Amino acid sequence: MQAANPFDLDQPEAYARWRAAKLASHPRRAEELIVDVADPRRLTLAEREAILALCARTNMAIYRSPVTAEDKALPSLLGVQLGLHRLDANWLADEDGISSIAVAQEEEGAPKGEFIPYTDKPIKWHTDGYYHPQARRIEGMILHCVRSAGEGGVSHLVDHEMVYLALRDAKPGWVRALMASDAMTIPERADGNGVARPAQSGPVFYLRPDGGLQMRYTARTRSIEWKDDPVLREAAAFIEQLLAGNPPWLFRLLLQPGMGVVANNVPHERSGFSDDPQQPRLLYRARYLDHVRDERVVQPQEEVAV
Repeated sequence: MQAANPFDLDQPEAYARWRAAKLASHPRRAEELIVDVADPRRLTLAEREAILALCARTNMAIYRSPVTAEDKALPSLLGVQLGLHRLDANWLADEDGISSIAVAQEEEGAPKGEFIPYTDKPIKWHTDGYYHPQARRIEGMILHCVRSAGEGGVSHLVDHEMVYLALRDAKPGWVRALMASDAMTIPERADGNGVARPAQSGPVFYLRPDGGLQMRYTARTRSIEWKDDPVLREAAAFIEQLLAGNPPWLFRLLLQPGMGVVANNVPHERSGFSDDPQQPRLLYRARYLDHVRDERVVQPQEEVAV
């Protein structure tokens, strides 16, 4: 018999048990997310288990290592140890599917400078790939720091399950509205050749086949359309105010060389920064259609009704 899912609004007892355990075990400081590893490309059993345990508790972990070389293979080698295999090779990624995140140079015909991750501007709250279709939902990600900025570039991260918890405690109807299949639409993006990306509608919160919770979100006010539903708009405003209000479970961290984030695509933002011209900021980003998991544990495959 399948266990009751705490994210099912018709299972209040399961939610109450999950909520109590979540609040009791959730980290209070960013330092509690850090796992020291000798080499992310070859984790020891203890290092791997520590990262998996943190991701199970809070959907993210920070690893800290002495490895600062420009090794593009590092994210992929780390990912396969944590159940991350299906790399999303987006069109701005390098040929190996890994994105080199750096300030785009003014080169003729270079499109990256049009997109904010490739600038030194601040990035608002978002999950990666929120504009992707359902078949390409980003569920896992690795962000590895090769060189930090000369000044600034602080990352802010939150566990999306804590956002869910706050919403459900405030008004369960908000959660139901956010799980609608047409809750948030990203309009089509056109370029000189026509439609580069069609419009994409989808929920803000949704359940994976294994029953885990994922979030699809952006705090952008342009290039986004919320469903014309007063309850949904209340919920979206609540999320915006919640993240702007410095909740106690918001983690701030400046990634240093050799450090990185492993996460189930949690909401994150980044402050603006100033580059050191001699050593410009460089991060490697790998985005996956998988979530972080211990593949030795059998994962149920049934869809969960909500």
